[in-house]
Amino acid sequence: MNGRSPQSSRAVVVGGGLAGVTGALRLADAGVRVTLLEGRPRLGGLAFSFRRGGLSVDNGQHVYLRCCTAYRWFLDRIEGTALAPLQSRLDVPVLDVGRDSGPRLGRLRRTGLPVPLHLAGGLAAYPHLSLAEKAGVARAALALGRLDPADPALDGIDFATWLRRHGQSERTVEALWDLVGVATLNARAPDASMALAAMVFKTGLLSDPGAADIGWAAVPLGDLHDALARKALESAGVDIRVRNRATGLSRAEDGRWAVVADGERFEADTVVLAVPQGQAHALLPQGALEDPDRLLEMTDSPILNVHVVYDRKVLRRPFFAALGSPVQWVFDRTESSGLQGGGQYLAVSQSAAQDEIDLPVAELRGRYLPELERLLPAARGAGIRDFFVTRERTATFAPAPGVGRLRPGPHTRAPGLHLAGAWTATGWPATMEGAVRSGFAAADASLQVLGRPHRHPLQEAA
Repeated sequence: MNGRSPQSSRAVVVGGGLAGVTGALRLADAGVRVTLLEGRPRLGGLAFSFRRGGLSVDNGQHVYLRCCTAYRWFLDRIEGTALAPLQSRLDVPVLDVGRDSGPRLGRLRRTGLPVPLHLAGGLAAYPHLSLAEKAGVARAALALGRLDPADPALDGIDFATWLRRHGQSERTVEALWDLVGVATLNARAPDASMALAAMVFKTGLLSDPGAADIGWAAVPLGDLHDALARKALESAGVDIRVRNRATGLSRAEDGRWAVVADGERFEADTVVLAVPQGQAHALLPQGALEDPDRLLEMTDSPILNVHVVYDRKVLRRPFFAALGSPVQWVFDRTESSGLQGGGQYLAVSQSAAQDEIDLPVAELRGRYLPELERLLPAARGAGIRDFFVTRERTATFAPAPGVGRLRPGPHTRAPGLHLAGAWTATGWPATMEGAVRSGFAAADASLQVLGRPHRHPLQEAA
């Protein structure tokens, strides 16, 4: 403890993504004077919006689940809950166009029955698996329920190996496990740590009947993660400095920290580094981590989004997932984008897109427009008003086997310096939920150093 009262304590949070905004809000709510530094001209990190002509475009389609209690706290805190509604009950349309018998629509649904019976009816009616495959899924789900995602041994194997050991066919992996896993882990089963896969499926499917109900923003992400977040920060007294990229970090003999950003010096009693792991590595003082180079061992996994604006309505549902097609998930973003003059705007979200992330737009157009016509008969003959692509090459850390040993917690060896970001050891993959949880952890660690322990917000919600 530094002996200063919380009201006189100063904190600098470096990074204005969800982790940094969360950390800044938590510190400010505890009475700490906070400066938030962000190199970009906006807040929101990798979940943001931009203008394209008359459209407000999200850089990628982001969803969350009812079990994402930290992100739900974040939405409440910025007064954005009503703008990102949840389904009343899980209902995922899944269209299979890969069968010789022709396209077939199925649904992944739940009921209100207790776990695990809440999924039994939906699985029984799911047409994309055989009876034997459905029985195998039930057995694997029971085995998943007995796992401890925190077991280090699980981090050493991949999800596909575990699924094979538990009798899951290639079809079952495609039509169920990867359908969900690719979207939540940003990796296919052979490339995903079993520990992270167990965490996702155990929490999302087996913790509570409503845990996997899906929510997404009904407005541009920038309205939430930038505009409303900025308003909440300002109301809490946070000094927001955008277009201020931190370039130096040092600690004086009196224990105070100094952050240099664009030539300006910001002094603080505690610092939260809420930037990607490569930037954190560059800023960390010598000795702050036992093995800082492990941060550089974490590789990235890309996400590609294909955006198509049609001259007519071609999709009646808010979203669907696809089988037997390169297309993974398709979302209707017409209303949230502000599209005028009729027509429909669809966003195709492609996770684990290593093979496509650098393809030219013309090649992606030639690949995805015919696929959308195959999936959506109403798109055949429809005019294309606009076609464009957004690419996030470093969208998430790759959740590969062994990644758990590379992820540091919020604490460093340097008193008062803490780490945040979805890449830190939250127990979650790189999601909005993981980012917010990391902001909690870093802020709580900072408040301990300042002698101001603060009740965890999720405990308050409980």
